[in-house]
Amino acid sequence: MAGRKDQVYRFTRAAAGIFFSPLFRVRIEGREQFPPAGPFVLLPKHQRWEDIPLLALATPRPLYYIAKYELFENRLAGGYLRSVGGIPLNRQRPLESRRSIKTVIDLLGKGEGIVLFPEGTYYRDRMGPGHAGMLRLILSRMAPPLIPVGIRYRRDRWRTSVHVRFGRPFHVRAGMSAGRLMDHVMERIARLSGLSPTGD
Repeated sequence: MAGRKDQVYRFTRAAAGIFFSPLFRVRIEGREQFPPAGPFVLLPKHQRWEDIPLLALATPRPLYYIAKYELFENRLAGGYLRSVGGIPLNRQRPLESRRSIKTVIDLLGKGEGIVLFPEGTYYRDRMGPGHAGMLRLILSRMAPPLIPVGIRYRRDRWRTSVHVRFGRPFHVRAGMSAGRLMDHVMERIARLSGLSPTGD
């Protein structure tokens, strides 16, 4: 399983590089502070569908992606998402996704990296509201480092420029409420993305 996942990761990363090269000018910042080993949760800005292959290209380690379960209902899209480490989740009723939650916890326990888009869907060039449900469930069981990620697209004359900025990993302070945590996370993501945290 792990060998197959690594093969898929390498293929997806190579394919993303080939795909992005003629269409996008990609700049990656902050990758040097990425944890070389151990579990982590990436919390990226969600601008477009290209964010997923872009993160595979920008990140030096394999990733597992938490995605809304509706995307897996399409046979082709669902098969692809599962092949690259997609984990379906019902964001409206997270307790109904107990198997997926267990998968996430088990993967983190094995030192893997999880991608969780706090906004839950696309918000182009503005910040959407953050959702704390899944992150709160993870933090109730363990305390992996959290890594905010800014993603910004800008159309140039011939190609689209993409700036990916990894923020400094941090741990949640004891006693921090879910609301305060999400405010902090969304502010950092907004700053890394060059956007207003209020969505204006």
